[in-house]
Amino acid sequence: MDRNIDITLKVWRQKSPKARGAFETYQLKGISQGSSFLEMLDVLNEKLINDGLEPVFFDHDCREGICGMCSLYINGHPHGPDTAVTTCQLHMRRFNDGETITIEPWRSAGFPVIRDLTVDRQAYDKIIQAGGFVSINTGGVPDANSIAIPKQDADLAMDAAACIGCGACVAACKNGSAMLFVSAKVSQLALLPQGRIEAARRAKAMVAKMDELGFGNCTNTRACEMECPKNISVTNIARLNREYLTAKIKD
Repeated sequence: MDRNIDITLKVWRQKSPKARGAFETYQLKGISQGSSFLEMLDVLNEKLINDGLEPVFFDHDCREGICGMCSLYINGHPHGPDTAVTTCQLHMRRFNDGETITIEPWRSAGFPVIRDLTVDRQAYDKIIQAGGFVSINTGGVPDANSIAIPKQDADLAMDAAACIGCGACVAACKNGSAMLFVSAKVSQLALLPQGRIEAARRAKAMVAKMDELGFGNCTNTRACEMECPKNISVTNIARLNREYLTAKIKD
């Protein structure tokens, strides 16, 4: 049965990208363990506004684990201590009465802080714009079964497509690598016949854009896979490497 708890929050506050940030401490009493983490932050902001203080800036949109906007680093984990959930799906029952909770933004050169807990994740959009699409004329919509695709390939493509681009993989990686994100977006197209025609160009363009935007290299620690809210597998990184090396050899 859920009960009310008292908690201490250490929240990263930073007024602008170039301003010096620091942690500020807040006390909250009577927080329902049945509430979500973002609902708890709403309570905090209501308290701050009532006290005449600046609310904490944080991203959110769907609050259903779909959009990936709720990107918070909580007690040393992207999206918090629960597994396979986004921050908006994290509930306060995962925390104990009297606990101190540390909340930070993503820490990556590719995701500069805009304000407080909000970061600029346009880098992911730029990587998708570099090649994460099919631009060829595929004609009209075919019947569902007219293009024979092995079920295993279709399942793997769907698993890769589950990536919501939240950036948890980058936040978890000691190198700030975006390889899991890029590999998922490459894999979902490379596994299907519609994506094969542009496969070589896609792999080279997306990897080049990832490097240009300042993301680090992958050293296979698998922290990205462990922290991913959608359980994206690092086998996609192996597939991306194969796609990229094949394209470079053909060049």
